[in-house]
Amino acid sequence: MCTAHGKSREHDFRIFKNSKVRLREDTECLGDKGYQGVQKLHGNSWIPKKKPRGGKLTFEDKKRNQELAKIRVLGKHVHRKLKVSKILSLTYRNPRKRFSLRFNLIAALYNYELHLPQTEFA
Repeated sequence: MCTAHGKSREHDFRIFKNSKVRLREDTECLGDKGYQGVQKLHGNSWIPKKKPRGGKLTFEDKKRNQELAKIRVLGKHVHRKLKVSKILSLTYRNPRKRFSLRFNLIAALYNYELHLPQTEFA
């Protein structure tokens, strides 16, 4: 699953388009409203439906947008954890060949943390 999100909506899709990154056909791409038109580049993409100007979304459209948001929020939580570890939020100043190793180690620690039993403190 590919999740996409960002601050500047038009900017995100332009960067994605110019990056020449192409996703495999079986990869689902879940984006925000800033990725309008991504379906033309990748058929297996899902983005929320925008409210028409001066109109309203149907109940079905709202429900679909809600379901998509429930899935996308999981990716956002992972992204937040990686930012907290500072690997995504600061300039990486170490040798580039070690980046993927460190990134994967942080991801593994997060996955391990997900499987720990939840404890409640008094």
